[in-house]
Amino acid sequence: MSAAQELRVKYRDIKPEIGAEILEDKATLLSGVYASELRDLLEQKGVLVLPQIHFTDEEQVAFTKTLGQLAQENRGADVYKVTLDKSQTSTADYLKGSFYWHFDGAMNPTPIRASILSSKVISLEGGNTEFANTYAAYEGLPVERKQQIADLRAVYAATATQMCHTPEPSYEEFMRWRALGRVELPLVWKHESGRKSLVIGNYAVNVLGMDPLDGIELLVYLRDWATQERYHYSHKWSVGDTVIWDNTGTLHRAMPYPLDCGRMLHRTKLQGEEPLR
Repeated sequence: MSAAQELRVKYRDIKPEIGAEILEDKATLLSGVYASELRDLLEQKGVLVLPQIHFTDEEQVAFTKTLGQLAQENRGADVYKVTLDKSQTSTADYLKGSFYWHFDGAMNPTPIRASILSSKVISLEGGNTEFANTYAAYEGLPVERKQQIADLRAVYAATATQMCHTPEPSYEEFMRWRALGRVELPLVWKHESGRKSLVIGNYAVNVLGMDPLDGIELLVYLRDWATQERYHYSHKWSVGDTVIWDNTGTLHRAMPYPLDCGRMLHRTKLQGEEPLR
């Protein structure tokens, strides 16, 4: 019997390689009775969808705490408003980098374990959130590619995410981004569980020890491989949906939407549990 079949929580697969829809009610989820099963399923499927669950902020925080340790935002808040409305979120401009494939906390020694996002206001045009399973993508790589990237490391910098939407910044703007720092990370995350996942996304600048164009070619190949249809899920939001994703084994991005539409999602995070070396 597979691990998925042993789980007691009711769910349905969205796709074989990514995504599961949870079929439990709010009270059951808030009780925490299935917390362990949900964590296991999250690692297996990468993304869990709780349709029309309609969590309040307080309920979302409580639900997050059933799954692990709540990670507060930089300014100490439990909930972060994901919106491009500057009157609601002071870091709205930075969020423009979320239109490109990434995982959260790449610059941190221990990236957050998972993100939980609840929809409050939707865009009537675009605005889906897309996900890619980097565990499954690594496992499906051709053997020769696994051998090629086994010990490679790359430079990751927040500057790269911002240059995606502003490719010709002023020098002053570039230096503000550069001050956010850079890190060197492996292309393959060797998890404590023994499994491996790809460490890629728009934070990646170059591969150490490779010709710059050859390194970019490899990064583009890996991103293209990981985001192909079999590893990919696009969530079309309805007000009240909550989506959880394994930040250590997925990429995600927002699809374009009108910048003045008022789209609003509320995020909570699970504290990181495993350093990325």
